[in-house]
This record gives sequence, C-alpha cells and structure tokens, in this order.
Amino acid sequence: MSIREELEQMEREMLSPYATLSAASRGRDVWEEPCDIRPVFQRDRDRILHCKAFRRLKNKTQVFLTPKGDHYRTRLSHTLEVSQNARTIARALRLNEVLAEAIALGHDLGHTPFGHAGECVLNRLCAGGFRHNEQSVRIVEKLEKDGRGLNLTWEVRDGILNHQFRLRPHTLEGKIVRFSDKIAYIHHDMDDAIRAQVLREEDLPLEIKKTLGFTTKQRLNTLIHNIISNSRDRDDIVMSDEIGEAFRELRTFMFRNVYNNPVAKREESKAKGLVEQLFRYYTEHTDQIPEKYLKMQTEDAAGVERAVGDYIAGMTDQYAISRFRRYYLPEAWQTEGY
Repeated sequence: MSIREELEQMEREMLSPYATLSAASRGRDVWEEPCDIRPVFQRDRDRILHCKAFRRLKNKTQVFLTPKGDHYRTRLSHTLEVSQNARTIARALRLNEVLAEAIALGHDLGHTPFGHAGECVLNRLCAGGFRHNEQSVRIVEKLEKDGRGLNLTWEVRDGILNHQFRLRPHTLEGKIVRFSDKIAYIHHDMDDAIRAQVLREEDLPLEIKKTLGFTTKQRLNTLIHNIISNSRDRDDIVMSDEIGEAFRELRTFMFRNVYNNPVAKREESKAKGLVEQLFRYYTEHTDQIPEKYLKMQTEDAAGVERAVGDYIAGMTDQYAISRFRRYYLPEAWQTEGY
C-alpha cells in the first residue's frame, strides 16, 4: 500500500461521514497517474501554492489602493487569512481540511489589479462580463502553464467558483470557505479602515458588539465557534439565527462606512480610468499582448476582448501602473520621482 493509499484510509476512518473523501473525488478533466505520496486535494493545494497567479496576489489591492504602510492587507494576506479560518473550522468538524485549504488558496486567483475597482471596469468592457470567481476557475483550467491549466479536481474548482455568498458550493468544505471569506474580509478590512483613520472601533454599533464581541479577536472567536457548534453532525455549514443576523448587520455597516466611503474610495475613479485606458489601448494594439494570450483565444474562439481581459486581470497593481506610464505619459515623466 502506498503512502497516498494509507492517507486515504485514514480519511475514511477519521473524518466525518459528511466529509469529502480524497478517494471519492469526481476527478480531473484530464486523467493523471495518482501520486504515490499525496492524495488528490493535497496535490491540488500544492499546485495552487506554486502557480504564478498565486504569487501575483501579493501585489494586488484588497481594499485600500497603494496604502502607505506595511501592515495593510493585500489580496495574498487576505487569502492566507481565509485559508486559516477554513482550516480551523474544517478540522473542528472533522471535514477534509486539505480540500478546504486548496479552495481557500485558489478562491481569489482571478482578482484584477486594484481590487473590485478593476473588476467593475472589466465587467463593463468584456463581452459577457467579468466576474473574479469565474476568472479564478479560468486561470486554473486554462491560463496557467501557457494554456494547459493546473488540471485540478472537480471539487476544488467547484469551491473556487461558488465561494461568493450568492452561490452554493456542492461540498461542505466549499461552504466553509464561503463563510471564511466573508469573516476574513469583514474583520481585516475593518482593521485596515481603523489604521487608515476611516473608521473608529467606537463607531461600530453597540448592539453588534453586544452580540459578536467588543474586539476583533472576540468577534472572530464568536463567529468561528458559532459555525462549528451549529454545524456539528450536520450535512450543512450554518450560523445560529442570532449570530447570523448580527453578522449581516456588521457587513451592512462595513459597506456603508468603508466599502462605499468616499474617503476610502477617493482614488478609485483614477484606478478605474487607468484600467479602462489599458483595455482600450490593448484592443487597438494587440501586438503588445503576449502571444500566449492571443493563441489561447484563437483556440477557443473567445476573441481579442477576452485576451485583453485575461492579460489585464493577471496584472499586479504596480505592473498596470507601469504599463499606463509607458503608453500614456511622455518618456521624461515615466519615473515615479519626476
């Protein structure tokens, strides 16, 4: 018996009857010889962790554009916090922790430069729209490895695609990531907003504090414990009605006071204008797009707009800014110190 088979047997013996077992995966689009050491979800986790799209997340905006300070979250630090939340919950419920981790690490691979500002522009300009969850799946299925993709299992791709709250993953591990994503961004965005002096802890409504806790640590503890206690021995991942309602009120508060706050978003129109200008430029100058993107679109007849959208979506904030400088500023103005 191989090490992988031993690990698969341990899953059958130790995990909840509601867990997604590695040996029971629906598999990959392209069959591969099984690894002798790693079960399939561990293999997927490793592929995501080592892919180029994952590394680029470190230089993509979470909420605040080009913040001045080392402690603001990026899309990468957000992803790691989601992963940690998901692993904690999955382990406590005896679900497949590695599957939850793989989904969490891959869920935001498709995010654009400048966060949701960039996504909003591409959604308007790309034929058929642009949604980062769908782009994340496109990256792992097609764009990575020059068109070969990562060939991940169905369960990981399903969790990535359906991590938004309006959607429904087919595994409990995917549902865990769906909650973990919201818990992570609400709390770390609040922390960043306080650091940026957009928000104060005392601005948070007292009733929410009474229900969830008076500090970030207390609120995280309340939410994670509540999910675990209400989801044990159930074929679902849920919060209690009281905590769920308080969490929705907290999310509404954050949208009103941070995500739609004119102070936090005062630079967003500039970022949107930059992305739109790049999109216009590349549709008119396809020779400036890497050949691999054009080749992929020729193969699936997706067209130039899709190639441009794929290329821009993969850019980091800094790279998008450098391209804009190159194409739209006089050469003497192209250094930051000018």
